[in-house]
Amino acid sequence: MAPTKDRPIAVYYEHPDWFRPLFAELDRRGTPYVKVHAARHRFDPTAPVPYSLLFNRMSPSAWLRGNGHAIFYTLQYLAHLKTRGVRVVNGYDAFVTETSKASQLSLLHSLGLPYPKARVINHAAEAPAAAEGLRFPVVVKPNIGGSGAGIRRFGSPAQLAAAAQNGGFDFGIDQTALVQESIPQRDGRIVRVEVLGGRYLYAIRIYAPGDSFNLCPADVCQTVGGEELVRAACPADAPKNQLTVEGHVPPPQQIAEVERIMQAAGIEVGGVEYFIDDRDGQLYYYDINALSNFVADGPRVVGFDPFERLADYLEQEAR
Repeated sequence: MAPTKDRPIAVYYEHPDWFRPLFAELDRRGTPYVKVHAARHRFDPTAPVPYSLLFNRMSPSAWLRGNGHAIFYTLQYLAHLKTRGVRVVNGYDAFVTETSKASQLSLLHSLGLPYPKARVINHAAEAPAAAEGLRFPVVVKPNIGGSGAGIRRFGSPAQLAAAAQNGGFDFGIDQTALVQESIPQRDGRIVRVEVLGGRYLYAIRIYAPGDSFNLCPADVCQTVGGEELVRAACPADAPKNQLTVEGHVPPPQQIAEVERIMQAAGIEVGGVEYFIDDRDGQLYYYDINALSNFVADGPRVVGFDPFERLADYLEQEAR
């Protein structure tokens, strides 16, 4: 049965701008849906769930916008929906992976896939010992991240030890962090592979100058040829960055490995990022995202509108 006014699709979200293109596409089609804001929400464990499908778009970076309380709440809500048998796209298992970089490392290790060597800590004093045997520079990053927040790079063991002693870390809202090798990226670029329904949708290469840790595809301003992109998922006054992007078709091996990652993580809609170590040509997977904003100006960059295909998928799954 298709979604109806009485049993609409629910889009469960927190960020005020990222999902405007999806809402616009559903409005254009006349698809019955409701916006469910995660930051102010409640549920009754005994009540019927009035949705044909719930699409989880909760962001782990919500703590940067004063909505960190909704992250752990969302885990409870998704667990409830799972026990009730409600169809959820990017449900509980996907969100567990999304909200733990430590879990992402364990998942990659279990699949035998390469990632930058790292250790997980819960106290700043553990950072110097955790870095022993790692190649410097290293980064210290919060376990629950988002938009590059809280990541710091250290060029030597002495710098790391000084920061540990002086309280120079922000471990984020779960007080857990990674100490990880910082890899020099070949040509200053990363590849992001997007999936829909757990299968390859498209890929892009993002070029980032300097030490940028925030590589949100929706924020990219220009193609590599200098064309300005329409950033429909950004606020109107969003500052422009120096990121550039181009469409890319990865080798079949990387496509297959990304699909394996997403299947293992339970992620139906999301992206995996990887880069090449400029020192030795080794490929490393380093980020698994269940929250995909899609690239800005998709038709210009990848040749089609990903939001149209996403809406197709949601309508299909809601039936």
